[in-house]
Amino acid sequence: MSFNWLCPYCNYAQVVTNNKIRTCDADLRMNAQKEGPLGGLLIAIGCSNSECLKTTIRLTIRNLTVNQYSMVFRFDDEKPPIFNQIIIPAGNAKPQPEYIPAPIREDYYEACKIRDLSPKASATLIRRCLQGMIRDFAGIQKGTLNKEITALKQAVEAGTADRSITAESVEAIDHIRTIGNIGAHMEKDINTIIDVDPNEAETLIKVTEMLFEEWYGDRHRRAERLAQVKKIADTKKEQKALPSPS
Repeated sequence: MSFNWLCPYCNYAQVVTNNKIRTCDADLRMNAQKEGPLGGLLIAIGCSNSECLKTTIRLTIRNLTVNQYSMVFRFDDEKPPIFNQIIIPAGNAKPQPEYIPAPIREDYYEACKIRDLSPKASATLIRRCLQGMIRDFAGIQKGTLNKEITALKQAVEAGTADRSITAESVEAIDHIRTIGNIGAHMEKDINTIIDVDPNEAETLIKVTEMLFEEWYGDRHRRAERLAQVKKIADTKKEQKALPSPS
């Protein structure tokens, strides 16, 4: 058995073979439990990247069904898993480069870690993460995220914002602001409950990863290319300054 896999530690794409995967079944059946008979599956995958070599572990808890003829219990594929999550490493964050400021990366990592446990709190952290990006990357600080987004829109329209920032990305940030507000502020009617589910929180996380790449990644690569051109030019100047061989 082999399959394609992306390591959550180092983001290295690889093919997992038999010597890099281990599985373990657990019989969790007990009498008269509300959930019915349960079973567990533990899957461990070892990264093949020589610079990583860390182990990822996923735990799945599912209902069991019994074959009436053989009396053998198997996972009930007709019911969704009760629990299905990577438990090591905690969360599903992608490693982010150090040229992204540490406080922004920390908010992102924490949002990923609690995505399933508390999607509302995850959305709130992503909201704060994006506010930090506007303040750091765009240099805009107006006290509230709403005012900062408005100022960023105006900068994009005027052509004074960094070219990595598009009108579409600013609109996406504004949408995330309103979703993050669900976790940050209580509704006027405290009996009104607006929830955020894990899939919605995951969408916000993916958009944030996209903006990391479009904003910080593009700027970093531009700076590297320009520095390389300067290095080449400086080398040529030094060569021209050398005396000609006699």
